[in-house]
Amino acid sequence: MKTLTKKEKVQAIMDILDELYPEVPVPLDHKDPYTLLVAVLLSAQCTDERVNQITPKLFAIADNPYDMVSMSIEEIQNIIRPCGLSPMKSKGIWHLSDMIIKQHNGEVPKDFAALEAMPAVGHKTASVVMSQAFGVPAFPVDTHIHRLMYRWGLSNGKSVEQTERDAKRLFPREKWNDLHLQIIFYGREYCPARGFSLDRCIITREFGRKSFINEVLKEKEKKDKKLALTSKRKG
Repeated sequence: MKTLTKKEKVQAIMDILDELYPEVPVPLDHKDPYTLLVAVLLSAQCTDERVNQITPKLFAIADNPYDMVSMSIEEIQNIIRPCGLSPMKSKGIWHLSDMIIKQHNGEVPKDFAALEAMPAVGHKTASVVMSQAFGVPAFPVDTHIHRLMYRWGLSNGKSVEQTERDAKRLFPREKWNDLHLQIIFYGREYCPARGFSLDRCIITREFGRKSFINEVLKEKEKKDKKLALTSKRKG
């Protein structure tokens, strides 16, 4: 079997992702950069599904920074509580809305540094807003991307910063905005953190890191032996 170069491997992975996910809808419901920014902030340690259930309630009252600052932090917190980390998130939403009004004329800035200067907005949140709201090439790395880049042998898994650098180096810039979503969708559907199956995950099976694959096979062997012993005892 021919060993692929890194470039060929990356292309093969992109081809599979394009075939599986020709359309890449933004997972968080929003209507403009401001509502996306708030939704992304709420998604920290919370599922997109849960965020999409909560944002309509919040945006029915305040879908712009002016209406948001007219609410109290406590009022915001009461609505977003199901998303978790509500004390921190409610303060972040109120203060960043205030900053958008005072420093950016009520408009979300189309600028990494300005976004990252806002309360509760880190590099990943800024990257999501820049790529999904403004179409600026960025590669936001979440837990799925960090996990898959390691499993596929494309990054060493040491830090999300390193994973982002590797993704930007390996993948064509014009593909970043679609690719980061495709990898997230693939991670959720075929390559989860728990309940991983090599049979289901074609990319890891074909192109994955050998040490990770061996680990998975060893674990499967252990489980199979245990099952065989249990059924032998029962029999």
